[in-house]
Amino acid sequence: MPPTTTLFRAARPIFQQSASRAVFRSSFPQTGRRFASTATNSEAASQSWFQRMWNSPVGLKTVHFWAPVMKWAIVIAGISDFARPAEKLSLTQNGALTATGLIWTRWCFVITPQNYLLAAVNFFLGLVGITQCARIFLYRSSQKNLPAAAESEAKEAVKS
Repeated sequence: MPPTTTLFRAARPIFQQSASRAVFRSSFPQTGRRFASTATNSEAASQSWFQRMWNSPVGLKTVHFWAPVMKWAIVIAGISDFARPAEKLSLTQNGALTATGLIWTRWCFVITPQNYLLAAVNFFLGLVGITQCARIFLYRSSQKNLPAAAESEAKEAVKS
């Protein structure tokens, strides 16, 4: 018999006992609060804004800060596409931007720590995508009505 099997068989009665679980649970103090801060209120009040941002779980030295900052470039690029004609815009690209923005906005509120900066950039990415998709749909619907109007004008011109 392999030694690991013997080890697990020997350890099984320990994990099955409820008394050992109670001992394990009582070894950690219960604070009454789910998340306890390591800093006291007086320490937090004496820190400068920069120190609080630096030590924050979504602060300046984390990816939770820099990823949204860099993602604003995508939002700005989408806003700059407002000046482009609608026939040159890609529906699949803007649909993907819309879906990405909306899905990740929801995700930002589910994760821990909640990242409001990332939620904001994704929300605006979704808004830009929705706006561009609306422009594309309006352009395409106007192009479908255009040949019918041109044909009716051509028939009237032939009659006269």
